[in-house]
Amino acid sequence: MASSRTASASPTVGRTPTPQTLGFLLLDNFTLISLASVIEPLRMANQLAGRELYRWYTLSVNGEPVRASDGLQVTPDASTSIPLSLDWVVVCGGVAPHRSVTREHIAWLQSQARQSRRLGSVCTGSWALAKAGLLDGYETSIHWECLAAMQEAFPRVPLTTRLFSIDRDRFTASGGTAPLDMMLNLIGQDHGRELAAGISEMFIYDRVRGEQDQQRVPLKHVLGTTQPKLLEIVALMEANLEEPIALDELATYVDVSRRQLERLFQKYLNCSPSRYYLKLRLTRARQLLKQTSMSIIEVASACGFVSTPHFSKCYREYFGMPPRDERGGIGTRQGRGDDGERSRVVRRALLETSPEPMSSAVLALNQAQGEPTYASVPL
Repeated sequence: MASSRTASASPTVGRTPTPQTLGFLLLDNFTLISLASVIEPLRMANQLAGRELYRWYTLSVNGEPVRASDGLQVTPDASTSIPLSLDWVVVCGGVAPHRSVTREHIAWLQSQARQSRRLGSVCTGSWALAKAGLLDGYETSIHWECLAAMQEAFPRVPLTTRLFSIDRDRFTASGGTAPLDMMLNLIGQDHGRELAAGISEMFIYDRVRGEQDQQRVPLKHVLGTTQPKLLEIVALMEANLEEPIALDELATYVDVSRRQLERLFQKYLNCSPSRYYLKLRLTRARQLLKQTSMSIIEVASACGFVSTPHFSKCYREYFGMPPRDERGGIGTRQGRGDDGERSRVVRRALLETSPEPMSSAVLALNQAQGEPTYASVPL
C-alpha cells in the first residue's frame, strides 16, 4: 500500500536537471534537530552529486528571526510575502503548535496548495497543515506527544504512529531524526538508491528506517493513569517476549478474569490481547533483523516463535514481506568507480536582478567543491 502511494508522488529518477526548490516555513518554538535532519540530506545530495539537485529557503511570515525550542534564533532567508517558485513546502513545528499557527500561516499554506506544491511537515508541523484543511484524507505522521490532541482537533485526518508517511503529494515526519529517514527515502526515489546510501554513509547513519517503522509511543501517554491493570499486563508482555505468558496466566497475575482482559484490550487498544502480544514480538523481531546479525532462526527463537516457518508466516502477514527481505533497506553501496570529470554546473550566486533571495544551497555547494566527496556519486 505504502509503495503505491509513494510511487505516484515521486518524479522519475533523473527526469530533469532543474533543481527542486523547497521552502521551510519555521513556526515559533520549532525543533532545531528536525530542521537540521530535513535540510542536511539535501546539502549532502548536492555535494555528492556535484550539482544543485535541491535548493532551499527558510521562511517566516514577516522575515524576522524565529526562535527554536532550544532558545536559538534562526534568521530566515525570506518572508512568505516574497513570491518564490517553490516545488515543495515543509512546515517545521515543535512545542505547542496550536499556539504557533497563525491565520497568516494558514492563508499562505492554502495559497501554496492552490499552486499544486508538494506539502510536508516535520515534528508537529502537521498541525499547521491540518489546521489549513490540507491533510483531510491523507495518512499523517506527527510526534507522539501531539497524537491525542491532533485526533481530537482534526478527526478527518487519518493519523498513524509511523515515523513518517508519504501519501501522494503529502509527506509528514514525526520529529527528531525521523525527517532524516524521510528525506533519504524521498531522495532515493528522486535520484536513486546509490545517492541515498551515499548520504547515509556521510552521516554515519548505518540504518535508514522505512515508512513502516513505528514511533515508540509510551503506553502511559496513550492511556494515562486510568488503566493501571492494562499497563501492568503490557509490561509483563514486554518483559516476556522470548517465552510468552499464556493469557489466562496474565489475567491471574493482575487479578482479572480472561473475559475482563479481552475487554480491556478491545476497549483501549482496539485489538485482542493475543494480537497485541504478537505485535510486540514481531516488532522486536524487526528490530533484531535490522540492527543485529542474528540469523532468522535465532530471531524467531528470541521472540517466542516455536518454528521458523510460523515466524515467517506471521511476519509476512504483519509487515508485508518475509524476514529475509527485511535487511534490504536502501542497501549497501557498491563501488563508486571512477569519479570522472567533476561537474562545474554550480551557481556562485543568483543574479542580482533576480526577485528571489539567494538560496543557502548555492553557498553550501560552492564550499563543498573542495571536499573529496564532491561529485562522487554519478547520476
